[in-house]
Amino acid sequence: MNAPIVEAVGQILRDKNMDRQVFQEIIEGVFLSMIKKKYGSADNFDVIFNLDKGDIEIFCEKEVVDDDDLTDPVTQIALSRALKIDEDLDIGDTYAEMVPLADFGRRLVTSVRQNLTQKIKEIEKENVYQEFSARIGEVVSGEIHQINRREIRVNLDRHDAIVPKPEQIYNEKYVRGKTIRAMIKAVNRTTKDPEIVLSRADPLFVRRLFELEVPEIFDNIIEIRTIAREPGDRTKIAVLSHDKRIDPVGACVGMKGVRIQAVVRELNNEKIDIVHWSPDAEMFIKRAMAPVTPLLVMVDEESHSAVAVVPDDQIQFAIGRRGQNVRLASQITGYHIEPIKESEYLAPEELSVAEIEELDDDLKGKLVAAGYETAESVLDAGAEKLLEVEGLDEETVRRILEVVSAYFEDAEESETRVAEEPKTPDAEPGEPAHASEEKSAEAERSEG
Repeated sequence: MNAPIVEAVGQILRDKNMDRQVFQEIIEGVFLSMIKKKYGSADNFDVIFNLDKGDIEIFCEKEVVDDDDLTDPVTQIALSRALKIDEDLDIGDTYAEMVPLADFGRRLVTSVRQNLTQKIKEIEKENVYQEFSARIGEVVSGEIHQINRREIRVNLDRHDAIVPKPEQIYNEKYVRGKTIRAMIKAVNRTTKDPEIVLSRADPLFVRRLFELEVPEIFDNIIEIRTIAREPGDRTKIAVLSHDKRIDPVGACVGMKGVRIQAVVRELNNEKIDIVHWSPDAEMFIKRAMAPVTPLLVMVDEESHSAVAVVPDDQIQFAIGRRGQNVRLASQITGYHIEPIKESEYLAPEELSVAEIEELDDDLKGKLVAAGYETAESVLDAGAEKLLEVEGLDEETVRRILEVVSAYFEDAEESETRVAEEPKTPDAEPGEPAHASEEKSAEAERSEG
């Protein structure tokens, strides 16, 4: 028996803490490969590996033949030699002869050891890949041990993980030796060890943090319908309660804001808006525009877009810094939202004479030829001036003025309707909650 290789096998078994059955199959496979390399075939060989003793035994089954008929010493054994081993053997019997490892030579034994190590590494890599693939989406903690321009390297459960630059929060400062909390986003196969990718910027990371802080979400009583996030700046979350007795926004905020503040601290004071999801697109868009409440929302289902009318002094908050607020509101609702000022919406558009359907083309042509191209210019001119236009009599002028005046009366009615719109939507539980304000859940409900 070759002591060095037996010791090497035992050491590997102790260090790797591998499944015994799997390890035994690896050992036998590697040794059969060595036998095939030396003898060209391993069909009549058996490898027995005793895990408890750490012994490796190789047996070669040979047929007993007459001394004169011996042609292949690998598969045959001469009768004279067989009788020295066992007097009961006869021609045609099968004898299992033990093959010393020393017969394979030092080079082959070294090759076996290398192959064995390689096989074990491959299995280890596959085990790591399978283990962490099953944990994708899980929030984990690890110690930062290396920082460079492209990534952060983290010690995670005795394995090396990375946080690539795009998965980092841009305004966070990372320090070597400090603990970092992140979500397992992906596990990639590589020529070396599997690459475990962590993320702090993924919207799913925020969802997982709320699941940890809000038992109602973990228990599926409250559902997070959609999340829109710009890491490091702002996140909008739409929530829905499957229990009418529970306010979803208040539950996520927690008593005196304790739950949401725990998430905010983890995200380095990233602002979080929690809004009550609604199947009514108009209501949902109004809530999603927080911290601004639009006066009016006009939804176009065909183009999946909406126009939100907001007070003039709040337009900058509706749009947000670099368009962030309206962009996130569009993402969370699924509608392209265009905020406009109240004054712009109320200002009547200049109506051209050519657009007035109630006037025939001949009358339109005479008015335009006389220099009256817009409806407003027609009204400003009045009956006296219009009578100077060639081809227009008193009856025609009167009808023209009645038709044009009707357009402006419709515009005034629209202005009155918008002005009378309530400044806040109908009270419902779960109006927007802002992470920057430490409110109690009761205060949130009363505001909603």
